[in-house]
Amino acid sequence: MKYSNGKVSDINIAYIGGGSRGWAWAFMADLAMEESMSGTIRLYDIDEEAAKNNEIIGNILTNRKDTVGKWNYTTSPSLEAALTGADFVVISILPGTFEEMYSDVHEPEKYGIYQSVGDTAGPGGLMRALRTIPMYVEIAEAIKKYSPKAWIINYTNPMTLCMRTLYEVFPEIKAFGCCHEVFGTQKLLALMIEENLVIKNVDRRDIHVNVLGINHFTWFDEASYKGIDLFPMYEKFVERYYEEGFNEPDKNWANSSFECAHRVKFDLFKKYGLIAAAGDRHLAEFMPPIYLKDPKTVKSWKFGLTTVDWRIDDLKKRMEKSRNLATGKEDVDLKPSGEEGILLIKALVGLERVVSNVNIPNVGQITNLPLGEVVETNAVFSRDSIKPIMAGTLPQAIADLIAPHVQNHDDILKAALTCDKELAFKAFMNDPLVTISVEDGRKLFETMIENTKKYLPDFLYK
Repeated sequence: MKYSNGKVSDINIAYIGGGSRGWAWAFMADLAMEESMSGTIRLYDIDEEAAKNNEIIGNILTNRKDTVGKWNYTTSPSLEAALTGADFVVISILPGTFEEMYSDVHEPEKYGIYQSVGDTAGPGGLMRALRTIPMYVEIAEAIKKYSPKAWIINYTNPMTLCMRTLYEVFPEIKAFGCCHEVFGTQKLLALMIEENLVIKNVDRRDIHVNVLGINHFTWFDEASYKGIDLFPMYEKFVERYYEEGFNEPDKNWANSSFECAHRVKFDLFKKYGLIAAAGDRHLAEFMPPIYLKDPKTVKSWKFGLTTVDWRIDDLKKRMEKSRNLATGKEDVDLKPSGEEGILLIKALVGLERVVSNVNIPNVGQITNLPLGEVVETNAVFSRDSIKPIMAGTLPQAIADLIAPHVQNHDDILKAALTCDKELAFKAFMNDPLVTISVEDGRKLFETMIENTKKYLPDFLYK
């Protein structure tokens, strides 16, 4: 990297999963709008054609007159080629295909187990983890060999187990996981402030929060805006919208697989006294089947079950968009993604000092979760440094909700690394959503293993 006049050039970023049809374009757009950094993006993907397509799209974007961040996009044929000499490594992959995801999400429904996402907790989250961990072992070993000093930014789910695998294989790795779920709750609080204080355009970054929990099951025990404690306001906001829910402007939970009316969030606040800081679809999956008992119950809480059919249809649209972007029929939309990945890179090269939520191993920032567990709290980002902020102690009732998931993280990671099928089954049955008999659990487990076996070591399906 080269520094000159407040700018950094010759930054090398390896993008694993560089054929992404969606997230990669948002990343490219954010880079194109940041004039203080430039360099090379090496795109690596097992689908090399998809990576080459993004190479074309990225370089079209760089050559546009309205972009100020100039990057050279190139496709790498191997992990070694992508990683060698990298300053940063972005990992954003889909572990498996929609065929495996279909089993993750919909096979449990035959036993009355419903999942609104199926990528982090629940039976689907476990199966996805068993597929992902071997991939992350390979990635971590390659990073250790070819770019041991690089900063690693993970976006892949299941976030916690991806991060734990990286640190298990390469303890000295400089890796962190980014997730935007906290931002969504800050935006909700911004809308609450606008309604209550009759002001416009509250920036969610002006809402200061203390974040504590695990990915997709995060909580705020402090929230303020320009000196105002937001908890009393939120308590009244919850009371007002508890029954009907709160529909954000220009969004409608009933017409989207991703939106919600925040009723789960509001219910958790009434029960536990902290602000649950993730989307309702994720929060519901960490609980016993209170909100996910059946589709009727889900609808009553005003969020949705994200079907794999919807994802397949969405991919078809994005593949068409990819062709249009590569041929110049469409332009990448230059608008901020709302993510903070580029801002964090800017901080790590020394151009900013940023406080943001991040997923890294617990070294004491949450006092009553085990050391080494990957937790989500705020951290200070500065030149070549991430320092976690001490978030404090979770209320015991919330710690008790997190406990089975922490145990499962230990068991799933060990099962995948030591080829212990029975330990994987123990974790399967320990998930709060799995309330069926051991006999039915075994049938479902074996079926789901069979459906994803081409991504698993032989031990898991023999």
